[in-house]
Amino acid sequence: MFCRAFHLACALLLSRITRVTAAVKCSSNAISKPSVFGAEVLNLTSSTITDYEGIAGNDVCYVVVTITHPGSGDRVNNYIALPLTGWNGRFQGIGGGGYAAGTLENAANQTVLGYSTGATDAGHDTTAAATGDASPWALISPGNVNQYLLLNFAHRSLHDMTVIGKAISESFYGRPVQYSYWNGCSTGGREGLAIAQYYPSDYDGILADAPAVQWNDFTPAQQWPFTVENNEGYAPPPCEFDAVVAAVIEACDGLDGLVDGVISAPGLCTFEAQSLVGKQYICDEDGSSRTFQQKTADVVDKIWQGARTPENQFLWYGLIKGANFSSLATNLPNSSVPQPFPISDSWIRGFIAKNLSFDTANVSYAEFADIFLQGHLQYDSIIGDASPDLRPFKRNGGKMITWQGLADGVINPQGTQLYYRKVLALDASAHDFYRQFYSPGIGHCGGGTGVVPIDPIAQLRAWVENGTTPRHLSAASPYPVNASSAAVVSTTNVRFLDLCPYPQVNIYKGNGDPALASSYVCAASDGWLAFPGPSGSNYSCFGGPGWYAQSYAEVEI
Repeated sequence: MFCRAFHLACALLLSRITRVTAAVKCSSNAISKPSVFGAEVLNLTSSTITDYEGIAGNDVCYVVVTITHPGSGDRVNNYIALPLTGWNGRFQGIGGGGYAAGTLENAANQTVLGYSTGATDAGHDTTAAATGDASPWALISPGNVNQYLLLNFAHRSLHDMTVIGKAISESFYGRPVQYSYWNGCSTGGREGLAIAQYYPSDYDGILADAPAVQWNDFTPAQQWPFTVENNEGYAPPPCEFDAVVAAVIEACDGLDGLVDGVISAPGLCTFEAQSLVGKQYICDEDGSSRTFQQKTADVVDKIWQGARTPENQFLWYGLIKGANFSSLATNLPNSSVPQPFPISDSWIRGFIAKNLSFDTANVSYAEFADIFLQGHLQYDSIIGDASPDLRPFKRNGGKMITWQGLADGVINPQGTQLYYRKVLALDASAHDFYRQFYSPGIGHCGGGTGVVPIDPIAQLRAWVENGTTPRHLSAASPYPVNASSAAVVSTTNVRFLDLCPYPQVNIYKGNGDPALASSYVCAASDGWLAFPGPSGSNYSCFGGPGWYAQSYAEVEI
């Protein structure tokens, strides 16, 4: 008993000594200033944080490296969090959301696992208020875009931060980084793909979820619902949109052979809002009974159809059926005034019109098509992030995973799949280093009653370090089969599914507990995920995927 207590005391003392030693090393004088090509280090500060983000024992050395690119006038902060003990020899870059290039808000659950982590503000505000609005930094003067900060946001600062993060890690721990990983969703997903395209040797593994890739397609397309409402002269109230979503799920839920409260085969869903005209629904805002109107059906079907030119040429995909309207059509109860999506609205005012007072509510369908074109003409070379050529990333031994919800109401899953088809058109073996997975009933970066991947970064690591190919992505949900999103559930998972790699889908065997992964098999989709896209007579030569060969969209996989 005495020996056991003695050894425990010694272990605690050793741990305390190790932490104290590491804390001493957490000094701006002890950490070597990194060298960043094309940039100048202005300042390096460091401080010790105990129980980082409230996690007991998660003590880190928090380093801020401020740089500038001479001649640009920018001032970019790079944030690095280094575990004081238990570093696993791996660096993890963490992405942002919206117009925030990155923060370390979600880094604590990675530093506690032993990762050193890094993020960058790309030289502009990354607070919650700034996430949806680029107005504070978009222009250097009316009519003139801040091209330097846009380049930072697009990709330059991601590479700089990675160079800095690895150098700081190696200086602090006195040994090289063994492996490096990127972890991001939405903007963070776009950043992951941008890194793979522009800096293919920066990371060994990239987790790029619900990626905001093909920026100049989907960003203006996010404004399409607002444009439709203004041109059609009607903004459906939230409860009417909710009733539409309930109706389409009821109509298309069973197309995959299992009624489970979500749409798993949106490509087979031919439901149109026109079929609702004259029918009754209950408005959950006040409990009143209301009637679907023709103008509601016209607005909804145009939003589902997606952005088109006045000649009905395809520009980009519409809201996928089963997704909520509440993100892109953020209308208010008891109001007839359409509300724009902040990110796309800010993009059009700041970067296309170059006038922060530009009234997007007056944009006609013809003007919308012009805006779409101008985005490509002016910004594809800066923030297109649409190159399907990932062969340099492959040659460097990189591995990448993308997962996305099939009820994503912010970034079109159809566009993410189109990008993957382009990749495969250039490299038929891309499946060997890049895999996509889709989860029915899940919204943007999570949320919804479907299943969410449990630990995709661990599966990515296994692929990179052990050669364990992810034949599926393990996922789970606290919501039981057929649960309402309004249901109160615990944090305990009760439904499990092994998500199949695209283009395969999960097909219910017809027997067994639908809440168990063993009741499903992976098989060809048979049109489940096939969406009308950029081909045929309704294809716009200048819009969206037209910037690449049309045949990319027609590849069968």
